[in-house]
Amino acid sequence: MPDTPLQLLSEHGSFGGRQRFYQHDAREIGLPMKFSVYLPPAAAHGPVPALLYLAGLTCNEETFPAKAGAQRRAAELGLALVAPDTSPRGANVLGEAEHWDFGVGAGFYLDATQAPWATHWRMESYLLKELLPLLSAHLPVDGTRLGIFGHSMGGHGALTLALRHPGVFRSVSAFAPICAPSQCPWGEKAFNGYLGTGRSTWAAHDASALLQQQTAAPFPHGILVDQGLDDKFLHARQLRPELLEAACAQSGQPLTLRRHAGYDHGYYFVSSFMADHLAHHAKTLI
Repeated sequence: MPDTPLQLLSEHGSFGGRQRFYQHDAREIGLPMKFSVYLPPAAAHGPVPALLYLAGLTCNEETFPAKAGAQRRAAELGLALVAPDTSPRGANVLGEAEHWDFGVGAGFYLDATQAPWATHWRMESYLLKELLPLLSAHLPVDGTRLGIFGHSMGGHGALTLALRHPGVFRSVSAFAPICAPSQCPWGEKAFNGYLGTGRSTWAAHDASALLQQQTAAPFPHGILVDQGLDDKFLHARQLRPELLEAACAQSGQPLTLRRHAGYDHGYYFVSSFMADHLAHHAKTLI
């Protein structure tokens, strides 16, 4: 890749394709950012559709390719898989270490407006204005055929970014997402830090609130959400899938919300239903 701003850190063969890890100097973040890309065998012959996967707290760009078990089916379907890191790192901002305890510091896939976070915590702009254009410009990824999905905090990000940018993403799904961050402790703490105490700004980053504002279904092919019933965060009322369900019913947005007995919040759960999510996106993208 001559004249590319992307630094290839490592590359591995996987199901006939290539699992790659990159780093680049992120303009929107003001710091180096890492991401992973799985290119299926079909990418050797031209641009392929891609899924942007947003991971949850404590994760990074390596979590999804190592734990989700997605490459085999992605290779068969001809889908590229892109997984960015979850947050800026190394900004030396007081409280950044709270990233590991769902405090302010976790990315939440939005642009912060409050000091000291506003300088570097610009994940929405980074993904939409920088990373996706870079992929289309420098890798065999078709930027007109994009889907988005994610897990937990990343499920929140997938839902909100899909609803905020429906012209960018054709399909969306989520695993155990934070469905209504304005109405759960995790989201309230993060939004207070990033967006300020005025709740009027929070609804723009809350999937359930965004859906309540819709007059027509933004994703007529449907949204897929899987939720484990043994998920401790579900029982702690951090995820609130019932509010997403109600908002979809109100707006006429088709939603398949599957509740699974015996599954918790981790990647054993995610990997169990990964093939279904890839198939969900393939219906629209391929």
